[in-house]
Amino acid sequence: MNRARGVFRSQQAWGPFPADRSSLLFGLVLLTAVTAAWCPRAAAEQPTDAPEQLATAAEQPTTSGADEGAPPFRLDPRILAAESGRIAAIERAMPATVSIFVPGGGGGGSGVLISPDGYALTNFHVTSPAGSFMRCGLSDGRIYNAVIIGIDPVGDLALIRLLGRDDFPYAEMADSRTARPGQWCLVIGNPFLLATNLQPTVTWGILSGVGRYQYPAGTLLEYADCLQTDASINPGNSGGPLFDDSGRLLGIVGRASFEKRGRVNVGVGYAISINQAKNFLGDLHSGRILDHATLGATVATDPDEGGARISNILRSSDAYRRGLRYGQQLLEIDGRSVNTANEVQNVLATLPAGWRVPVVYLDGRERKSTLVRLANLHGYDELLQKMAAALPPPPPTPEPSKPGPDEGPGSSPKENPADPDARPEGQPPRPLRPGRPGGGADQPLPPEVEALFEARKGFANYHPNRLKQQELLKALREPWQEMWGAPANGDEPTVEEPVQTLAPSVWTIEGVTDDPNARSVTLHVADDLYRLTIGDQVIETTRRADLAADISEKGLSGLLAALETWRTLLVRGVDGYGDCHYRGQVPLLGARPLRDCLIGVGGEYEAAWLTHPETGRLEAVEVTVDRDEDPAELLISWADGSPERPIGLELRYGTTPIFQMRVESWKVQAAEPSAEVTEVE
Repeated sequence: MNRARGVFRSQQAWGPFPADRSSLLFGLVLLTAVTAAWCPRAAAEQPTDAPEQLATAAEQPTTSGADEGAPPFRLDPRILAAESGRIAAIERAMPATVSIFVPGGGGGGSGVLISPDGYALTNFHVTSPAGSFMRCGLSDGRIYNAVIIGIDPVGDLALIRLLGRDDFPYAEMADSRTARPGQWCLVIGNPFLLATNLQPTVTWGILSGVGRYQYPAGTLLEYADCLQTDASINPGNSGGPLFDDSGRLLGIVGRASFEKRGRVNVGVGYAISINQAKNFLGDLHSGRILDHATLGATVATDPDEGGARISNILRSSDAYRRGLRYGQQLLEIDGRSVNTANEVQNVLATLPAGWRVPVVYLDGRERKSTLVRLANLHGYDELLQKMAAALPPPPPTPEPSKPGPDEGPGSSPKENPADPDARPEGQPPRPLRPGRPGGGADQPLPPEVEALFEARKGFANYHPNRLKQQELLKALREPWQEMWGAPANGDEPTVEEPVQTLAPSVWTIEGVTDDPNARSVTLHVADDLYRLTIGDQVIETTRRADLAADISEKGLSGLLAALETWRTLLVRGVDGYGDCHYRGQVPLLGARPLRDCLIGVGGEYEAAWLTHPETGRLEAVEVTVDRDEDPAELLISWADGSPERPIGLELRYGTTPIFQMRVESWKVQAAEPSAEVTEVE
């Protein structure tokens, strides 16, 4: 009884810990077991570079004055391993974390480096107040200028580039699809812009949930398939990294739930999954203002039988052309199972507009698979208008006497990067300034930033797009140099100043159809004549308009049109072809790896050229006459070795091949002297 009362009194005085030694040891053993159970990875790895102070604590016995005769207590090695593993993960992750500051003291946030040449991911709502450039600090104490590259205002992502080095530390990307609730994670960033000494803040927690969806109620931002964590996230953490317990990048922090009066974090924060960022990364490198995808149909969860069923579908959509109809049940989109309307939206919202992805559905009791080209969630002008309405007010222009952006990072107590929709009461939406997404203070750009920035409607920064066009053109021309001869002006193309024209040429391609009949095939493509001969059948015209009309009828002239756009691009270059731009990266026939995609608009149709990101080979040409119709799609197979040349051609509309041939010869001949290179009509 006295002992029990003594324990009770001790608990009243010191908290819920037993006063006797045996109970104390039992509690410590229990704590050790629980800690080890929650840290299996760290316990298994048993790192050898444990911090000195922890090693010392583990080696020294623990005694108290009352229990000097008792056996010494030693710290369980698994606790040491867990602690040292966590510290090691933080040390690996911290150098890639970026503290972002808006020049002139207009706010800021966080980011994370993803490549040694300085590319970093952050939130759109972090970069939008800064406009085209910002100041960025790393934990090594250095500050760098950074230029905007591309933005995704719907998914709240932005790509920036830190300048001045080509050996930046960068984060290793994880596969966020493998993340599970309960896993340890850490957030590193710049909450409340505290990192004025460039040392970011670290918080630790678990993944509380995965696959969360937040509808864009009243805003442009849509958070889909995101990760939820209880690691502390506050204003200023926006755009920063969410790491796993090994220091690999799991996501980009974007939103958090706060107690409204005190703006206190309530333990619910959200991060954009790194897999979503991977989907958009190629497009972000294009410098464009990006949109997200829609199926062209609405989906509802069947209340009786379950499953995600189509409740409405546009007849003009590619989904309708591929056979999807009202009432059919969706099973998979882009390789991911979908069982509810929420899961459908969770997948679609992580995909860029224009991607072509595999879709599996039930037609009655029959399971069917197809490829669907996803439409834009917004119209072009609609996207720009909504983005302008969502922008925060511009930061103040610094007075000449005040410290400028080169003198140190600034902050503003009014800035709340974790709440992108916050705007001072009565402040109207700011109109979008061309070339400056989000505007920024009206101050001159640093020379190194100005050299890498180019304003153009529809782009956050057109400069990287123009460079990518030139890079792809050079790669496209390379296999043809031996057959084609020297460029028209005698200079070798470079990325910085590529040759814009080559000598006019005529293509003559011969082979046989890839079918049991093996009919002879001859293709003739020149500036003034397009001819296809298959056995005794001859298709010939001198006008692009005739080719376009036959594409609308899903005819064989689509083959000539695709070859004509290819030859014309090589001859005239991106500036001579028409209106060209780098679209980003897309799947080919719904499959990875993603291909670089160059778009050219001229005359009667739009062309898309898809090249392999490693070999630079052209693998497909799409020719579109009407966006509500299937494009003509030419698939190209190549021979390995030297000289490289195409060995096979296939023409298809939608998912149906209509012509295949084996190429036996491909001749490139100089055009007649009277031939002139003219602009595409």
